[in-house]
Amino acid sequence: MKMSGLARYGALAATLAAFSACSGSTVVAASTTTANVGYIGDVVSTNRGPVSTELPNPSAAHRYVPLLPGRLATREAKDYEYIINQYGSYATIFDYPAGDKQIGITNVGGQGCTNVLYGYGKKTFWIVAGENQITEFQVPKKAIKTLSTPGLAPSSCAINLKGDLAVGILGGYPSGGGDVVIFKGAGGAGRVISNTPLIAEYFDGYDDKGNLFADGHDGNLSFALVELPKGGNRFEQISTSDSIKLPGSVQWDGKYLTVLDQNTLIIHRYNVTGRRAVLKGTVSLTGVECSQTWIATGIIYCADGLNDDGAVFKYPAGGVSIATLTGNFDLPLGTVAVQK
Repeated sequence: MKMSGLARYGALAATLAAFSACSGSTVVAASTTTANVGYIGDVVSTNRGPVSTELPNPSAAHRYVPLLPGRLATREAKDYEYIINQYGSYATIFDYPAGDKQIGITNVGGQGCTNVLYGYGKKTFWIVAGENQITEFQVPKKAIKTLSTPGLAPSSCAINLKGDLAVGILGGYPSGGGDVVIFKGAGGAGRVISNTPLIAEYFDGYDDKGNLFADGHDGNLSFALVELPKGGNRFEQISTSDSIKLPGSVQWDGKYLTVLDQNTLIIHRYNVTGRRAVLKGTVSLTGVECSQTWIATGIIYCADGLNDDGAVFKYPAGGVSIATLTGNFDLPLGTVAVQK
């Protein structure tokens, strides 16, 4: 199995951080994407530069297989599905069956999140948008707010029921990696929580009680799961009753805390008590390599770096995908679903 997209980016981020420290300059992870795009929308200025809405490679062949035929075979689809490419490139939006065009957002890339714990977000979503920023969009593609993170390579994001935004830091200042920045009400300067047990933070997610969980690598380059209890100021390491090889998505699914193993493509469903996560079930995804997944209502979306597309599975059944989103992708890393 090839190295996952996020793991590959982690190695790149470490190299960039070392180079920046030696040269005293700011380095942005270069994208290998040279997308053939045609301008179709607005340009919004952020603190890093313009974020434009474009159509990636209008001539590229693409298709959308209906997710739930009974609902999406009509022209009454109520959601947008986002497949987000590698850091610093672009995201692709699908709006089926109202239309089968791909709509894109450039100068973003990596992971996304929205304002619900699971399911379909309410009109807005966030995407990592630079070496030290994350941008909020109003559906389908209007940039409305940008927040800065004090560090190189923000990696993940999650929102609790009060609207607080947690952004994980893969590497860089202040501690070298593994930090998390909390933006109360998804605004302001953000509160940096350093000295986590992680040296690199990959994914994070809140549970229904307001506890924040994150995974990544510890000092031994082993998988680690950590928790910031609601109202707390320090992350605590959580032991798991089974083993996970490569950190993957962390998300509440309405009943359990879920952690994806990017190596095995198995989603582990945990009941967390104190500092112990006890396995209650698993969901296997076949024929894909997912970095971020997003659990919606009865289905789960996968940013599939193996096949350079988006895959959709029944949840919690898993197994073989029931739908495929294909088009002009370059190492999909993130995915999220949002109401129109």
